Amino acid sequence: MKIVVENAKCQGHGRCYTEAPAVYSSDEIGYIAQEGSNEVAPGHEPQARIGAGACPEAAIRVVE
Repeated sequence: MKIVVENAKCQGHGRCYTEAPAVYSSDEIGYIAQEGSNEVAPGHEPQARIGAGACPEAAIRVVE
């Protein structure tokens, strides 16, 4: 599984890394730190989905 982040859509709400800190993190100004396509570590798939679903800007897609 991968997550695909569209950084231009991120508005820095922080819901992704608040809901799923094992998968997502923030940069120094509060935006998602991950960029582009990222593999999800085994066992973290549920958290990846939760964090992506929490984004009000739909900046994160989960690719199975």
